[in-house]
Amino acid sequence: MEHITSTPTAKGPAERFTGDVYLNVIETPTSPANLTAALVRFTPGARTNWHSHANGQTLHVTDGTGLVGTRDGSVVRVSAGDTVKCPAGEDHWHGATDTTLMAHIAMVVGDGESDGTTWLEPVSDEQYSRALARG
Repeated sequence: MEHITSTPTAKGPAERFTGDVYLNVIETPTSPANLTAALVRFTPGARTNWHSHANGQTLHVTDGTGLVGTRDGSVVRVSAGDTVKCPAGEDHWHGATDTTLMAHIAMVVGDGESDGTTWLEPVSDEQYSRALARG
């Protein structure tokens, strides 16, 4: 057994997020599993950039209400207890609604050298507004 004490909270980098996002690392990739997991907290209106994962991503919402969107315009509204699986290679984004905080545990499996995430451009305010109307 290994007891790992709480990790410091870090502000999400502006080159990957819009708005105020805070991260606590839960697991860093180690062989053979290569799991990366983090608790990610989004303030109202905050969201990730578009991104994809080589091996997909699983998001488990722990608090609040948020949105997960894809390039084809699909949007799901998520709440505490919901889990969303994003398939490998799918461009997507996730974040809080405009009025509510949202927190989730984000999990990805990398290849041992990286977590397999490809970060892309920000989700525009127009894309976000459309997602709010759909979600």
